[in-house]
Amino acid sequence: MSTVPHELKDTSVASSKWLDAHYDPVANLYTFSSCIALSDLHGDGENKLVVGDLGTGVCNMKLKVYRGTGLLSESTLLDLPTGLVSFLMDLHEPRTPAIAVASGPFIYVYKNLRPYFKFTLPSLEVNPLEQDVWSQAREDMIDPMTLKEMLEGLRDKAEVPLSVRSLRFLMLEPQEMENFVHLHKEQPIRRQTVITCIGTLKKNMADEDAVSCLVIGTENGDVYILDPEAFTILYKMSLPSTATLMDVTGQFDVEFRITVACRNGNIYVLRRDSPKPKYCIELSSHPVGLVRMGKNVVVGCTDETLHGYTQKLWTAYLPAPVTTMALMDLPTRGFQAVLVGLANCEVHMYRDKNLICIIKTPDVVTSICFGRYGREDGTLIMTTKGGGLIVKILKRTAVFDDRDSAPGPPIAQSIRLNVPKKTKLYVDQTLRERENAVAMHRAFQMDLSRLRLTAARAYVKALESSLAPMSASLTEPLKMNAVVQGLGPSFKLTLNIQNTAASRPVMNLAISFLYDESLYSMRTAFFKIPLLVPGLNYPIDTFVECLSDKGISDIIKVFVLREGKSAPLLTAHINMPVSEGLALN
Repeated sequence: MSTVPHELKDTSVASSKWLDAHYDPVANLYTFSSCIALSDLHGDGENKLVVGDLGTGVCNMKLKVYRGTGLLSESTLLDLPTGLVSFLMDLHEPRTPAIAVASGPFIYVYKNLRPYFKFTLPSLEVNPLEQDVWSQAREDMIDPMTLKEMLEGLRDKAEVPLSVRSLRFLMLEPQEMENFVHLHKEQPIRRQTVITCIGTLKKNMADEDAVSCLVIGTENGDVYILDPEAFTILYKMSLPSTATLMDVTGQFDVEFRITVACRNGNIYVLRRDSPKPKYCIELSSHPVGLVRMGKNVVVGCTDETLHGYTQKLWTAYLPAPVTTMALMDLPTRGFQAVLVGLANCEVHMYRDKNLICIIKTPDVVTSICFGRYGREDGTLIMTTKGGGLIVKILKRTAVFDDRDSAPGPPIAQSIRLNVPKKTKLYVDQTLRERENAVAMHRAFQMDLSRLRLTAARAYVKALESSLAPMSASLTEPLKMNAVVQGLGPSFKLTLNIQNTAASRPVMNLAISFLYDESLYSMRTAFFKIPLLVPGLNYPIDTFVECLSDKGISDIIKVFVLREGKSAPLLTAHINMPVSEGLALN
């Protein structure tokens, strides 16, 4: 690898985990993570970088191969590449892998950097009504405007979609329709789908140098598995929507799983001997990245979140939208992580939901690839939005701490509790509850109603008999509670009266005390209450002297009356404490 400019080197090399091996801001590489791969194309133990360059999107689409920091070769592509993979297609020596480039409805296979084979997707069923309409146009039985009306009716109602020819015809201006019909009416109608994603699946062995099959997802929701030698369709599966992202694991002859993110915002899992998906994960927003690590599936979504689907689900919130995702696999250290490129010129590295590293980049990253490049195992290759190429090498002394560097709950919160095993008694009790759920619920509701009724009756009884220091009137918006302070023989008695009405004041009230005059004496046994404003608390204080030295106590009754009336509005019973002394007369 060549050296980098001085301004791109880390300011603290000792603390950095990455070495800046190469940065070319004008490499003119415009690609995505699905169109980039590392492969030992010549069998010399030195991996090259293979890139499907999108060019301008209209022209200059090329297949480029880099060795080190220089361009080794490039080949022109006829259409935009949608995916690129490296795979071994046979057991012949020397064991050199082939490159498969998906483009439109075709897969171009290159071996030794030369065109080797071209696979074409099978044609789809054509709507018979559409064929009949074009047959009438070919025989000049209908004019172009009538043809347009009939095709529009078919487009809105037909179960089989229209062909590309009919869709293009419906987009034309009226003056252009006649020339289009004369040009195409003699040609047969074909309906062709295109490839949206591509992957590889080991044939019968899990070895790194084992023969692999091609797995392709198409626009019409089909997934094909191709034979690596004859390029025939070995297996076909169907999805409810168009596949956009794909991850494949397992062996075709044994057991495999294909995890697919679709355009309808769901993730489906396809398995062997099942032409349709059995498992579905519904996302809150559309997926833009999909990485699988063993049994863990990590998905980046458009709402700036990262979701992990394992035995326990987790969500990480990102500071910017996701631009690309890739797997970081370092078998020599037994280390795996997820690399997430963000629109704020950062690449975040996650292990489970823990953010363990942040890489700053000079531009927004559009594709990421990690693996062996040249003879370096831990090489990180990135391309940027402006067409730049970044190469970083992981230091051999780099250590990643599993502790999350982002603020949030501690790791201990995600540790699973050691739940004891279910006993036979627990299982029997669970079965009994399931069988008698309705009866148990009814019994619980009846007991709860009885408890509420008993509590309500006791509360009403206490209010009516005023057997508590707190009392409330049933006819007037009044509430009163009493507090006794002191050890004796002198006690301070405080009455707190409150008007509970919303806006109406209460007036012309008085307080009278009834007590045993041989036990107690009060300085003031009768009070006139001032006007009570709603919501305010009015304390009224008086002093009580205990006259007995026998250690006995009694009840003092409190009555709230309206002036001129004999019936009390509010009553309360105050249990006086036992006096610890005798009053001195």
